[in-house]
Amino acid sequence: MTPTDAELVAAVRRGDAAAADALVRRHYRAGFATALAVLGESMDAEDACQDAFVRALDRIEDCRTPERFVYWLISIVRNHALNLHARRRVRGGPAVEDVDPPARGDASGRAETGELRARLEAALGRLTVVQREVILLKHLEGWEHRQIAEALGISEGMSRQHAFEGRRVLRQRLGPGALEDHLDA
Repeated sequence: MTPTDAELVAAVRRGDAAAADALVRRHYRAGFATALAVLGESMDAEDACQDAFVRALDRIEDCRTPERFVYWLISIVRNHALNLHARRRVRGGPAVEDVDPPARGDASGRAETGELRARLEAALGRLTVVQREVILLKHLEGWEHRQIAEALGISEGMSRQHAFEGRRVLRQRLGPGALEDHLDA
């Protein structure tokens, strides 16, 4: 039987490193999606997510409702990503440029994948932060609107509205049919 988040939190509080690892593995993708929605770049999102997980595990005693651990965690990830984003803006410098990995395999396939990624990132950049969070949690993580609403502190109806508007903008930017190839509308 798979332990609940509350059981894992209790085990982490007792010093169980395996329980901490289980929590990270269980919720990393949702945390990453949240950080990516705020920051817009996968490398920055990965750094923010990892830092936020470390902070959350260090402060596990502050989690008042262990059965709702994922929502507490998502708020930490979001706040950490927002702080990172604000610091980046204050510094005024450009973000670190994406570097493609060394060439391997079919060059035309890499170019097509890179072009698709660039188009998708540009389209996601046209969304509001909340729209990106909803779209990524819904379609990357498979969360229900009820869960998204709870995690983001909005109503379920607003979660649906943000998803609708976000998908509309993405369809406009990516063209007809392109969105359905990547998301379950």
